[in-house]
Amino acid sequence: MTLATWFGFLLAAIVIAVSPGPGAVASMSTGARYGYWPALALIAGLQCALLIQLSVVALGLGALLATSEAAFSILKLLGAAYLVWLGVQKWRSLPVAPDTGQAAPVRRGLFLQGLLVNLSNPKALVFIVALVPPFIDAATPQLPQYLLIAATLCATDIVVMSVYALTASRLGRWLHDERALRVQNRFFGGLFVLAGTALAVSSRPH
Repeated sequence: MTLATWFGFLLAAIVIAVSPGPGAVASMSTGARYGYWPALALIAGLQCALLIQLSVVALGLGALLATSEAAFSILKLLGAAYLVWLGVQKWRSLPVAPDTGQAAPVRRGLFLQGLLVNLSNPKALVFIVALVPPFIDAATPQLPQYLLIAATLCATDIVVMSVYALTASRLGRWLHDERALRVQNRFFGGLFVLAGTALAVSSRPH
């Protein structure tokens, strides 16, 4: 992979990472609730899912899953149901002020949430199937190229999700009264439900 090719891929990765999606909603919600450092557990889960999806593409299974209407629909509905469930839980959660000291026991749960948010989104896999192969040079060893692509995707996504989480964390510090916290919970809960609904009614990218 030449430097020019890598730079083109980097630009594409930035555009995809910046585009709002379930990962961004989860990062902002977690940042506002627990603060930035606990949110890193969720962001790590997002990256683990990204690496799994990229591995599926590298093994050649991604194209098969992306072209299967039944597999796409099943995964899409499961992902939508999970996002709606997260939204309902967030909407119903008690208006408790942000407390980073209580976040340590739930970091494993945050990692799992990040993992499931990305794994249950079939459009992410389809986008990777469409994005990655054009940047791979079949005439040269592919493993180093996939490793570079993985590092670029993860680094870009970590930076962007960190910005989302940090911004929400800073704003969350100003919300300490019960009414404001309830509005915050319902705002992010509504975003999760909206993301799940959008995923449920979406069609497969072409």
